[in-house]
Amino acid sequence: MVHHDAVVLGAGPGGYAAAIRLAQLGLDTAVVERRYWGGVCLSVGCIPSKVLLRGAELVNVVASKGAQFGLVGSFRRDFGPVFDHSRRAAEGRVEGVHHLLRKNGVRQYYGHGEFQDEHTLTVGQADREVLTFGSAVIATGSRVRTLPGVALSENVVDYETQILDRRVPASIAIIGAGAIGTEFAYILASYGAQVTLIEYADRVLPAEDAESSAEVARAYAALGITVRTSTSVRTCVDDGEGVTVTYTGPDGDGELRVARVLVSVGFTPRTQGFGLERTGVALTARGAIAVDDAMRTSVPHLLAIGDVTGKLALAHVADAQAMVAAETVAGVPTAGLGDYRMMPRVTFCQPQVASFGLTEAQARAEGHDVRVARFPFSANAKARGMAEPQGFVKVLADGTSGQLLGAHLVGVEVAEMLPELTLARRTGLTAGDLARNVHVHPTLGEALQEAFRGLTGAMINL
Repeated sequence: MVHHDAVVLGAGPGGYAAAIRLAQLGLDTAVVERRYWGGVCLSVGCIPSKVLLRGAELVNVVASKGAQFGLVGSFRRDFGPVFDHSRRAAEGRVEGVHHLLRKNGVRQYYGHGEFQDEHTLTVGQADREVLTFGSAVIATGSRVRTLPGVALSENVVDYETQILDRRVPASIAIIGAGAIGTEFAYILASYGAQVTLIEYADRVLPAEDAESSAEVARAYAALGITVRTSTSVRTCVDDGEGVTVTYTGPDGDGELRVARVLVSVGFTPRTQGFGLERTGVALTARGAIAVDDAMRTSVPHLLAIGDVTGKLALAHVADAQAMVAAETVAGVPTAGLGDYRMMPRVTFCQPQVASFGLTEAQARAEGHDVRVARFPFSANAKARGMAEPQGFVKVLADGTSGQLLGAHLVGVEVAEMLPELTLARRTGLTAGDLARNVHVHPTLGEALQEAFRGLTGAMINL
């Protein structure tokens, strides 16, 4: 039996960050992980997918814009090298996580962790190690949701199987047009797959502002991706040679034959199999671990962060929660994250979709006096020079206070613009303050400056 001041269950982007921060704050800390050090995000999610997306972007730039920059002649699309690069990038970052934990003096335990009571955790199955602790941070993540009546099989797969496959199917139906489904659609279409994107809601990226969804739909049509919205999948029959998909859409029932189906309909908190029932930790109605602003569960010395809290399943949110949780355990001043709708969100397809805060529809429904300003990248000199005029910046502010309510950006590298927006919201800067902030010329960020000016009635370049 070994005692630690704090134990973190799960070494994903929140878990390993919490462990390091706890150690920095002087606590004897351990972290327990069974499989993915650095989390699903690092091993089979965020990092390798961004490598694949980068490859897809380059392929499309050369194919559609290469001649403008002197790239002439034919080229061959080969998914194998970019896949291999994606695995090297992921594996290298995993070793980096182990190095950071060692450097900060965090004890690493390999194996399945399970609570025996609110102060005891076992690691492993047969030769179990027993850990006792003063506090624990639960960072067990989430698991893939599936559709009723749709079973995973050789040719009906989830994102993990797909991202670990070096082959590109000749054709694929992707069920779910959220961030993951939309990103895979872009990757696979860019490397030659015939892609059909199926979404139950009435538009792709249904959690985003309607104008952002429309811009992505236009871009995907140009790529040759078939998008079926307001469509529900009834069955997926895998006969070993391919999959027959039956569905119901606006025009009635239909059938689609594809080589593969990717099911991408979201995630659910991973709370089963960890002995939480022995600790007294309460769950929400949706099966997530209930936490307060300081990340404490119903058992105050047990905290939870990341996807398992059901707040917002994003790696950077888990990391932010990790800082709060560690500082809560250490008893140092900290501050909660507040309204999770104000967290930054990105879908890394091309064009990228970035947002924070309320959509225009949400802001109006909540009764705000909404002021809206839009600036298209077609009027931005840097975007024109890059041959990337697609998309826009759309900023929402309260007409009375001038406070930002949200922003919705579609275009090349718009993810990099979000920190300015979220910092402005966090620090209470108004549209008038932001309009006076000087942006370098020529940059993509000037589109933000013009939108801020537009909120104050002083847009210059449109």
